[in-house]
Amino acid sequence: MAQQVGRVETGVAWVIKNLDVVIAVGLGLTIGMMDVFGDVISDDVSSGATLLVLGTLAVGSMTERLRRKSDIQEANGETRRALEDLAMVRSLSGDQVGEALEKARQQTNRWYFKGGTGTYLRAVTLPRCVETATRQRAQLSVKIDIINPGDERTCSAYARFRQTFARQRNVAAANAWTTDRTRKESYATVLAACWFRQRLDTLEISVHLSSGVPTLRFDLSESCLIITQDDPSRVNLLVARDQPLYDYYVTELHQSREQAVKLDLRGIAPLGEEPTVDEVRTVFDDVGLPLPTVFTDADVGEIIEKALHAEDPYRR
Repeated sequence: MAQQVGRVETGVAWVIKNLDVVIAVGLGLTIGMMDVFGDVISDDVSSGATLLVLGTLAVGSMTERLRRKSDIQEANGETRRALEDLAMVRSLSGDQVGEALEKARQQTNRWYFKGGTGTYLRAVTLPRCVETATRQRAQLSVKIDIINPGDERTCSAYARFRQTFARQRNVAAANAWTTDRTRKESYATVLAACWFRQRLDTLEISVHLSSGVPTLRFDLSESCLIITQDDPSRVNLLVARDQPLYDYYVTELHQSREQAVKLDLRGIAPLGEEPTVDEVRTVFDDVGLPLPTVFTDADVGEIIEKALHAEDPYRR
């Protein structure tokens, strides 16, 4: 019974949609049958009926053209919307990366980062976001996911990965990526997070340490997601907030942090404006990430310099 009702509804819908054709065919058949089986139709009536049928067909033809035009316009509209959506995911190169990151910092109260050691994060993003939040007396949420400096094996693998591209670009040996440098860069990001946390009460900051070797960097703000990599010859991407890919990566970054080791930054020893070696050693002990015993005071001093006076890697 339900199938019969469905077929009836489908048939009625078809008739309504093609009413002009149905009328034309009906008139034609009626006049034709009466003309064949009787002489009751005069020539004038027959001619008039013929004109009526032709007129109905003409109206049907115009209706069909309008319908097709409407379908074409609708298809064009959908194509235009698709192209506009595609334009929201665009490539970045050269100075465009720094410009995109600067724009992303202008109006945001959150910043999520996932990458290797977070050099640009502590050199530019973190201090400028904190400066803006301090000036506006606003809340700022920062979540950092970097490689674990206490995992020497991971740091060695990351150093090899970075050094591969450094050799291709003929980077000077003084700037070579080694296991030692990788560990210090990552320790420096942890120290920077602790230092800034003590200087802004409205800063909610967390540090997560991963044992995987990342090949991409993710910077996520309120307005967009910026995906960058170490090889400058490859394309970097910007994903706008209103794109599904943005929401996908919000979830992806959350899951990555859930699988990493989260440091407890509460209740750590105070750090001075220019922290001393002893202060820094104590802080790392407090967060459960003690510095290697082989690190000398000079090594700790290098970590302090990287944490609070890092150079912008995108500066030309």
